[in-house]
Amino acid sequence: MLLNPDQARALLAHALENQYAILAVNADSHAAVIDCLEAARSCDAPIIIETSLWQLQGHSYGRGDALLGAARYLADLQVLAGSERYSDIPVIFHTDHIKGPIAMQLLCLLIEGYPLISDTQKMLLHPSTISLDASELTDEENIASICKLALAASAAGKSVTLEMESAVDDEITPPGKTKKLIGSVEEQYPGVIHLWAPGLGTQHGFSAEGFPEFSVDHVTANVELLEQLTGRRIGLALHGSSGLPAEQLSAAAQAGVIKVNWSSESLAIRSQAAQEFYQTHSEQLQRSHKQWKTTAMDNGLQSYISKAYIPIVEKRISLLHGSGQASSFISQMS
Repeated sequence: MLLNPDQARALLAHALENQYAILAVNADSHAAVIDCLEAARSCDAPIIIETSLWQLQGHSYGRGDALLGAARYLADLQVLAGSERYSDIPVIFHTDHIKGPIAMQLLCLLIEGYPLISDTQKMLLHPSTISLDASELTDEENIASICKLALAASAAGKSVTLEMESAVDDEITPPGKTKKLIGSVEEQYPGVIHLWAPGLGTQHGFSAEGFPEFSVDHVTANVELLEQLTGRRIGLALHGSSGLPAEQLSAAAQAGVIKVNWSSESLAIRSQAAQEFYQTHSEQLQRSHKQWKTTAMDNGLQSYISKAYIPIVEKRISLLHGSGQASSFISQMS
């Protein structure tokens, strides 16, 4: 099931209470989305499907039009997540790495809801959770932007569940900066932030030397500080998890990280599998071969990629202690 913002809040709270993290896959295509849902179903785990501006504007979705891309992404995910096969899997759709001149207009429109109109009804499509890329913003711009999103929700009479981030690649976020960013938003719009993405010593992309500055102690300190600032427990979003050792990821999930972004390694696995497919099936792709058409169809390639990809997604879900948590959350909802 595709969760609305209020249901997403409940799932995030469930993850924090039960000491697991939800894998948040930056899914680059329709095929990647369905593979992630299949892995979540196999593990009986919640899943976060997130997309960045480059996906929304990319060839598979908007072809340059980010709003159209978001509508296609949401509509496709609504159909998949609502199908009988995946209806028992809690799915969050999250906007990730939305930045630049289009960011605020796009996110405010999505908060209001994108209308999906059929012959008999009109349905508004909303992201479950929303974040704004703060990498190019000052603290003041970051605060103002988050408050603008909260205001847009209030003006439209909509619920919104926000992730606020610091410039996660720049530094380990000091407590004073957390107090400034979270505290300023909380003063104006209490209760809209339900994920905090501070710098924890990781970076986006791969790292040849690993992430020596990462420590679970940073996670614990942030969770404790957030409770002091807001009076409620808020979990962390970990950006830049590709290459972080398994034991640190597992420990972080039990210490208060409840959302683990996963992009670079995910893309690498899928692209390497695609490369292998074309290398090993070159003979079948000759037009004289009796199986060339079956091999050339997208289903041939994507089925091959799935066999390499899904087991790794399942392993990562298990590492984050997410297995079995879908049915646990669903039973709590009912």
